[in-house]
Amino acid sequence: MTRLRIGQVDYINCLPVYHALEDGLLVDDLELVKGTPATLNKMFLNGELDVTPISSIEYARNSDQCIILPNLSISADGKVESILLFSQLPVIEMEGKKVCVTTSSATSVALLRVLFEHYYHVEVEIIAAEPNLDAMLAASDGALLIGDDAMRAHRKVLRDKRDLLVTDLGEAWKDFTGEKMVYAVWVAHAALAAAKPHIMSRISNLLFESRALGLNHRPALVEKAHRRTKLPRGIINDYLETINHELGDDECRALTTFFDFAYKSGLTDERIKLNIWGE
Repeated sequence: MTRLRIGQVDYINCLPVYHALEDGLLVDDLELVKGTPATLNKMFLNGELDVTPISSIEYARNSDQCIILPNLSISADGKVESILLFSQLPVIEMEGKKVCVTTSSATSVALLRVLFEHYYHVEVEIIAAEPNLDAMLAASDGALLIGDDAMRAHRKVLRDKRDLLVTDLGEAWKDFTGEKMVYAVWVAHAALAAAKPHIMSRISNLLFESRALGLNHRPALVEKAHRRTKLPRGIINDYLETINHELGDDECRALTTFFDFAYKSGLTDERIKLNIWGE
């Protein structure tokens, strides 16, 4: 096998890693497959992708099938700006209320459950819904949106001066644990890594180089993201400063902390160790 099928989250937060590949600044025999985090999670676990960014909680639930590529994540230290709970009540007053959560995400929904249980000490009813803020709030007292959907909705709420409270889940997690939050990691199938380690080295190096090139082309990144989302360039530039794509000691510790709370909340069957290629 030479042509690799690589998942690409179709949000701004992945753009720095994929910009060079999209624009032909790096050439390799691969196919980029775009989708929401939930779509890419499913495709990877069904064997339809070779490598993908996977929601952190889905790595935890399927760690026996995955190996993590080094030096890559989607993470943030505190405020993340794109994982937002819009609510009509303060979070601590939502006992017994309904909260609609986007079908586009896995980690964000798990993080919300962890925060409700262990930080806010509030029990709510979680309802999966398509990512439409007005429809979600018509059916519940709160709505969780992620990615570009969350950023566009937040901008509209501010512009329309709507009486809604907006909770940034990354900021809440930082307040609760003092840790960064890792929303996704890049993974390959464990079987691929065992059978063809040269492919693992190749794709790991390629994505790492692509990220470096992307971060060195900030004006082009901002312009491309602006065309795709219609968000103001200033907001995009600030957001690209907020999102981190590293996977160092701090991120690994943060991941382990999140997995421990996910286990306590019954979101995983066991405590999870990180299996990182080359370590």
